[in-house]
Amino acid sequence: MRRLANIYWLGTKELRSFLRDFVLLGLVVYAFSLAIVAQAQGNAQEIHNASVAVVDEDQSTLSRRITQAFMPPYFQRARVIPEHDIDRLMNSGRYTFIIDLPPNFERDLLAGRKPALQLSVDATAMVQAGLGSKYAQQIITTEVNDFLHRGENSPQPPVDLAVRIAFNPNVTTAWFASVMGILNSITMLAIVLAGAAVMREREHGTMDHLLVMPLTPFEIAMSKIWANALVITVAAGLSLFVVVQKLLGVPIAGSVPLFLFGVVIYLFFAAAVGILLATIARSMPQLGLLYLLVFLPINMLSGSNTPLESMPHWLATIMQLSPSTHFVSFSQAILYRGAGFGLVWPQFALVTIIGGAVLALALYRFRKVSAAVS
Repeated sequence: MRRLANIYWLGTKELRSFLRDFVLLGLVVYAFSLAIVAQAQGNAQEIHNASVAVVDEDQSTLSRRITQAFMPPYFQRARVIPEHDIDRLMNSGRYTFIIDLPPNFERDLLAGRKPALQLSVDATAMVQAGLGSKYAQQIITTEVNDFLHRGENSPQPPVDLAVRIAFNPNVTTAWFASVMGILNSITMLAIVLAGAAVMREREHGTMDHLLVMPLTPFEIAMSKIWANALVITVAAGLSLFVVVQKLLGVPIAGSVPLFLFGVVIYLFFAAAVGILLATIARSMPQLGLLYLLVFLPINMLSGSNTPLESMPHWLATIMQLSPSTHFVSFSQAILYRGAGFGLVWPQFALVTIIGGAVLALALYRFRKVSAAVS
């Protein structure tokens, strides 16, 4: 009981220190608010409001129909431009798509001569270029077929393909990016706050005061872990409710308490990584450099940005040893697909086992460094 009391009171001291550190406090507020909004709304992966121009050298009914078919929200309304301005406008980035309808396009089409038209695409806008070119092809094909059949029934395809998109019916980037932003912020802040807490004690000289008191390195480390885990869990819960659900309007399919329970389990691993890095670094700048070397790989390869199936097999196998991979897996299952504990408990168990091993290593290093200091 005395050990638990020491961990509790040291943790409350850590919370008071955190609340007085306006830089870290501002970082937490920003990471779970404005950063989430910016990531959700500023990194769209679907085509929206793409600029398009048409060179109408045919001046026919069909060419006008094709020009008028490009409408919001996918495209801006098409602007008609002269043919000699194509290169200049593409080079200046004024239009992402330029469609060149050649002379006698309608007449050749009606005569069955299969005329060619040109679609110029500015591929520096990769997402809009890739999706937009397919949309443009569909729009042009639809208009040509409708014009040729004059309202009659067009030939039916041999297969009737019914597409059902689950969990994100409109394939909206914000639904995915906002939740992934919270998961990334959880990992980032857990490492930063725990590591900064240890480095702050060492740089201010208060670590020596703690070590001469009747306290063990285990109690000191665990107090920092639970205090920072509490801050991040509360911030993640508020961000999920206020920013994601209310501000961005993203529906949450599963149990938020179950997700936060998984967050608490995962935070013992992430905070342990921060303490482990703090035992290696000798200053705050060194801690920042080590953080980049650790956070970027586990974040990029955890499955939050790219599915594990898209990675090389050997790399996906190695990432199964990272709790961040299983954290992303059960978070997506709970929040997107509404999975219950019966489906995600294997990921919970793996995070607990692997995270416990990392925590044990961090505590060993912290005890060893503390013994050398004292």
